[in-house]
Amino acid sequence: MPLDASPGYQNILVAPLTGTLGAEIHGVDLAQPPDEATLAEIHGAFLEHHVIFFRDQQLTPEQQMAFGRRFGELDTHPFVEGRDDYPEVLEIITEPEDRANFGGGWHTDVTFLPEPDLGSILYAVDVPPYGGDTLFANQQAAWNALSDTMQEMLDGLVGLHSASMQYTQGGYSTQSKAMRTKNSDRAAGVVEHPVVRTHPETGHKGLYVNPAFTTGIKGMHRDESQALLAFLFRHAVREPFACRFRWEPGSLAMWDNRCVQHYALHDYKGQRRHMRRITIRGDRPY
Repeated sequence: MPLDASPGYQNILVAPLTGTLGAEIHGVDLAQPPDEATLAEIHGAFLEHHVIFFRDQQLTPEQQMAFGRRFGELDTHPFVEGRDDYPEVLEIITEPEDRANFGGGWHTDVTFLPEPDLGSILYAVDVPPYGGDTLFANQQAAWNALSDTMQEMLDGLVGLHSASMQYTQGGYSTQSKAMRTKNSDRAAGVVEHPVVRTHPETGHKGLYVNPAFTTGIKGMHRDESQALLAFLFRHAVREPFACRFRWEPGSLAMWDNRCVQHYALHDYKGQRRHMRRITIRGDRPY
C-alpha cells in the first residue's frame, strides 16, 4: 500500500522512537506473510534501529512463528518449558500474586548458549492498564561512547557466561508461578564469548556482557573482574543508549540480541500480564 515516504523505504513507514534505537513500523499486517520486498525493508529497519515495534497486530501462535521463520530457524529454550503444541513458543505470564517476573532485569537473551539467539519476537496477548513497559539499550552506542583507552583494554577480552544465577534451583527466573522451568541441574555450565562482539551483518562493534548471565572475565582475578563488569553493566544501560516501549494488546517487538539488552519492568503488581515469545537461532559471537 502507498505510504508517506520514510527515507530508504518504499513499502513500510518507519517512525524512530529515539535517535539511538527503536522504531515503530506501520503499514504491515503480519498476519499476512509479507512479500519479499516488504520483508527486506523490515529486515533493513531491524538492522538500522536494533529493535522494531508493530502495533495492532492480531496474531495466532502459528502466524507469529511463520513471521519469525522468515528470519531463520526458531529456537527452543533449554530451561523454560514451551507450549505443549509448539515447544518454540514461550507463554510468558506474570500472575497478580507473583513477586518476580520473567525477564525482570537487564539482560541479553540466552548468552549462556554457545550460539546465542539472533533475535527475539515478543507479542502482547494481555497487558495491565498501566506498567509493564520494556526498556531496551543499544550496546553499540555504549561501546562507541567509551574512551579509546577503555576500548583498547576491552577488545580481545573474553567474558564467561552461565545460566546459573537464573535457572539453577531457586534462581531468579524460576520464581514465577506461571512459568515452568526445567533442567536446572544443567544450568551451571559456562561458555565463553568476546566482551566486545562484532555484528555479523553490519560489522559494527558492541559490548556483549550483561548482569543476568555474565559471571566473570577470563584470566582476571575475581575482584578485578567484578569491578570491571560492574562498570560495564552500569555504563551499558545509561539513558542516552536506551528507549522505552509502552505495550498495548496486539503490540509486537522484535529485537536484535547481538547488540541489544532489555529489561521487562514489574511495576504492575497485583495485575496479570501475558506475553508470547519466540526466538531465532543465532551463531557463535566473534
